[in-house]
Amino acid sequence: MSLDLPAYARLDRTRSRSISAENPTGAPGAGGAAASRLGPGRKGRPCITIGAGETATIAAIDGPGVIRHLWFTLPRATAAGPYVLRDLVLRITWDDADAPAVEVPFGDFFLSGFATASPVYSAPMVVAPNGGFNCYLPMPFRRAARIELRNEHAGPIEGVFYQVSYSLGDALEDDLGYLHAQWRRTGPDVPRGTDHVVLDDVSGRGAYVGTYIGVTALERFWWGEGELKFFIDDDESLPTICGTGLEDYVGGAWAFQDHLGAVPVPRSQTFSTAYLGYHQRLVEDETAISPYDTTMPPSHGMYRWHLPDPIRFGTGLRVTLQQIGDRGGLLFERADDVCTTAYWYQDAPGGQGPSLPPAARREPR
Repeated sequence: MSLDLPAYARLDRTRSRSISAENPTGAPGAGGAAASRLGPGRKGRPCITIGAGETATIAAIDGPGVIRHLWFTLPRATAAGPYVLRDLVLRITWDDADAPAVEVPFGDFFLSGFATASPVYSAPMVVAPNGGFNCYLPMPFRRAARIELRNEHAGPIEGVFYQVSYSLGDALEDDLGYLHAQWRRTGPDVPRGTDHVVLDDVSGRGAYVGTYIGVTALERFWWGEGELKFFIDDDESLPTICGTGLEDYVGGAWAFQDHLGAVPVPRSQTFSTAYLGYHQRLVEDETAISPYDTTMPPSHGMYRWHLPDPIRFGTGLRVTLQQIGDRGGLLFERADDVCTTAYWYQDAPGGQGPSLPPAARREPR
C-alpha cells in the first residue's frame, strides 16, 4: 500500500540546483568561486549591476526540470528615478519559444504595484521585510528555461541579488502546463463603461490561477463595485463565471471598512492571507476618504489566488473587470487607473497577447 506522503518526503532521482550571482550557471560544485577582500569563496560576488537599457540573463537552464523558488531583492529607487519596480521587467521564456510566457513589470509580478514594495504573506508569493521578493509557483519546463531582467530605468540598477532554485531530471507528465503571466493597464482616457481587460487573446488548454489588481482611484466615493468576469471557451456576450464586486472577489466585504451601525469608519482594513488579500492602501493622508482630500490619489492593491479552485479552460479564456462605483447606494460608471497581472498555466510554452507597453506608459500616477 502506497502512503499518501508529500513529494518532499520521497527520495526520487531528481537533483537540486540553484543559480545566483555566486553561481551563475548552477553547475555542481561551482558556487562561491569569486574572491572578496576576505579571500576566495568569502562573498566575492553576491549581486550584479544591470545598466540602463541592458538585459541581464539571470538563468539559462537545460531541461527537463522545475523552477521551485525565486528570490530577489534590489533597490526600489535610484538617483535616476523612483520607479525601479515598474521600470524593471521580468521575462521568462520556456523551451526557446519565440515570445516570453512571462513579461511583467518586476514589482507587479510580486504583487507590488505602483512601484511600491508591499508586504505580502500569501502561499505562492511572499514579499518579506524589507523588500525580499519570493515566488513559490512551480514552473515546469521540458527543454529549456530562460529568466531575464530588462532594465528600462533611466539609470543603472546596482545591487540586484537573486536566487533561482530548481530541480533537474523531473518526469513531467504531458498534462503539466507552462506558467504564464501578463500585465495590462487601463487609464482614465477610455470612455466610461469600458471594462478593463485582465486577460485576452489566450487560446488553448489551461488553468487560470491568480490575479493581482491595482486601482488608483481618480474620483470620489467607493470604487470597487465592478464585477470580475471569466469568459470560458465558447462564451461570447455573457460569462460562465461572474463575481459580485471587487472586494468580494478578493474575499473582503463592504468596501473593506468597519461598520458601526450604519456609519462606516473611513480607515480601510488591509489584510494578507494564503490565497487572498487587500494588502496595499497608499494614501498621503490616512484619514482621507476621497482623492479630493489629499494631494495624492489613493491607490489600492489586492490579490486572489485560485490554487484550491483553478479556473480551467479547454480552448480559450478572456477575463474582464468592470469600473463601477457606488455613491450612497447609487451605482455609477467610473474612469480610474487600473492595472492587473494575470497568472495562468497553459499547454503552449510561448507567450500570447499584446507586448508590454514602454516604461513611460507604465509609470504610477
